[in-house]
Amino acid sequence: MSMRLGKAMGFAAAVGLGLSAASVSAQDTLEGIMKERGLTQKDVLAAAKTYVPTGGRDEFVAFSSGGQSGQIIVYGIPSMRILKYVAVFTPEPWQGYGFDDESKAVLAQGRINGKDITFGDTHHPAISETNGDYDGRYLFINDKANPRIAVIDLADFETKQIVVNPIMKSEHGGAFVTPNTDYVIEASQYAAPLTNEYVPLSQFNEKYRGAVTYWKFDNAKGRIDQSQSFSIELPPYSQDLSDFGKGPSDGWSFTNSFCTERYVGGIESGRPPFEAGCSQKDTDYMHMINWKKAAELFKAGKTTKINGHDVITMDTAIKEGILFLVPEPKSPHGVDVTPDGTKIIVAGKLDTHASVYSFEKLMTLVKNKDFAGKDPYGIPILDLKKALHLQLEVGLGPLHTQYDSKPCVAYTSIYVDSQVTKWDYCEGKVLDKISIHYNIGHLMSMEGDSVSPDGKYLVSLNKLAIDRFNPVGPLHPQNHQLIDISGDKMELLYDMPLPLGEPHYAVAINAEKLKPHVRYKVGWDSRSDSESPYKTRPGREKIERKDGVVHVYGTLIRSHITPEIVEVEEGETVSFHLTNLERAEDETHGFAMYEYNVNLSAEPGKTVSATFKADRPGVFPYYCTEFCSALHLEMQGYMLVRPKGMKATEAKFSEGQAYAQGDYDKQVKTNVDTQAVIDSVVAFITSRNFKDFPPVVALVEDATDQLNFAADAKKKSEDFATKQDWQNATLWAQQWFQYQVKAADIGLRAKTFLEQNGAVEVKQ
Repeated sequence: MSMRLGKAMGFAAAVGLGLSAASVSAQDTLEGIMKERGLTQKDVLAAAKTYVPTGGRDEFVAFSSGGQSGQIIVYGIPSMRILKYVAVFTPEPWQGYGFDDESKAVLAQGRINGKDITFGDTHHPAISETNGDYDGRYLFINDKANPRIAVIDLADFETKQIVVNPIMKSEHGGAFVTPNTDYVIEASQYAAPLTNEYVPLSQFNEKYRGAVTYWKFDNAKGRIDQSQSFSIELPPYSQDLSDFGKGPSDGWSFTNSFCTERYVGGIESGRPPFEAGCSQKDTDYMHMINWKKAAELFKAGKTTKINGHDVITMDTAIKEGILFLVPEPKSPHGVDVTPDGTKIIVAGKLDTHASVYSFEKLMTLVKNKDFAGKDPYGIPILDLKKALHLQLEVGLGPLHTQYDSKPCVAYTSIYVDSQVTKWDYCEGKVLDKISIHYNIGHLMSMEGDSVSPDGKYLVSLNKLAIDRFNPVGPLHPQNHQLIDISGDKMELLYDMPLPLGEPHYAVAINAEKLKPHVRYKVGWDSRSDSESPYKTRPGREKIERKDGVVHVYGTLIRSHITPEIVEVEEGETVSFHLTNLERAEDETHGFAMYEYNVNLSAEPGKTVSATFKADRPGVFPYYCTEFCSALHLEMQGYMLVRPKGMKATEAKFSEGQAYAQGDYDKQVKTNVDTQAVIDSVVAFITSRNFKDFPPVVALVEDATDQLNFAADAKKKSEDFATKQDWQNATLWAQQWFQYQVKAADIGLRAKTFLEQNGAVEVKQ
């Protein structure tokens, strides 16, 4: 694939610049491949536009919801290479999420009425903002099925917090953030009692309600502060998506709705279904809320406690003038504030128009109390025609809108027509349309929700794939299609199957804004962002019985787990605490054990724990799950569980092989020769400006650690040789060699990095 695309790039350049006679054969070769595979010049050029060469980096990083997987999908743009799945609401074995004690504590935050919820229906990720621009610090994601918001720290791409909405029973309109990430909004979807009591559907209009919650985000701590968060009670309409104002509209939030008919279905009792009664009116309502004034009301104590949570009632919201309704197209799905904050665009699924509201006109109507009427709950309704800047027919089934870097240019997904419409929302002109495959839902432009979109690319998030990929059974992947929007006409570049969940929305950030860690401080609890109380340094490994628990303080480093043998008694509770001592980038270790559902991931520096009850006698092997070195398979150990009441006894080990002085001398010679190689690598590195390259500095630190371990093993070997204990002398000499091999491996990685990245010699 890489060779094909490399040739494709060469051909594309040749087409544009002309070919010399010397390069004709390369063109002929490529033409042969194109003919054999049925590729056109357009195909090859599209491939070249998405190709990122080996070692290259994508310009943008996208975060897509993972739907029912409960995860976040991370991929690069323009390559569309999947980089990671971030575990959020669902246990995920590779990352050890939901298996180690630390991440179990995060998942436990998401319990609903004491019940463990091990999935989520993630929909709308949002990146934290500063002054309306993405800042790359945090990512927020909602769970529609069990209303929750999760906080993901982009310093390490790990979920740090889950908060449960105390009054909602479902939600769809989250997560969206204020321009300085003061609040994260979450809007309910299907109306339900805000309390947890039973209420018959016959009282739907009177006691079922919607709501929006404003979760206060503590930017210093990187966590939602539930005690400073509040909600606003709304009518029993089905609230949907939301957006916050920016610039002139900062301080206001906008949440659209559907089923303002307040219809309740009942197929089983002969009533027409929900969809029949929820699509009768020509318009629904956009909720316009002055959230800054609402925050003042919360601080002033003008709230009611429901399930221990502060709620501003509808009556208070109406009295204080913070809540208004604006008619919007039938069954709307998206509400999107323009980058300059002067307009709000809404599209209705059962309409063909996109409606552009003028924020200035809306404020004039509010200021003059120029209302078209009130809804059944007394909320003022603004006049649709007086609020509009313009309406434009964009296609059948318009859903969501994203923005370009070019002023006034927007892109709207057209579900029924399976198209994207490019249009001018200032003058009301359709500029271009492109067909996609098939039934587009959301769409995403680069930083398209911010005050300064980057343009360049658009991703169409399609619900159906049908004939696009190899058949894999009745359950098809979904299709994210990359579209080039840099020119006047949109150009489809790439089809990307996504075989996880049902992705809904995605956000993309310039990759340069992301500054993730490459390692943790040694002994770090990544979930609490603090030093672990179980941090273990090399040489301080121990097994300790305390408060009825056998605590195993262990370490992980290529290529051994310390301790290698753990012996406990039947019925004891065992808690393994393992610290990865590696400092080299990407040297992750795993830890899995037979029978006890123990599966941990320990990235460099991290401390992870697993606690369980040793409930039966037996032998339980454990090992490292990550292929970390040439002797990875030897990175193993045993937990032995003695029958209850059996006393531990000392036993003499019988070695599988006997060693003599000749074996020892041979191993020592190998070690001396190996050290000469290491010394030459060290000389190369230290003669260059290696300190200017942080990855190399970390590698040097790691190699130094390995050489220190080697020196310790060398001393033990020599001590046994002095006693003429050739068995232990040879074994420790072999361990000395193993540390040397690791040091050499690390050193060669550092040397290669310096050679490939322009390091220069320095005067000693």
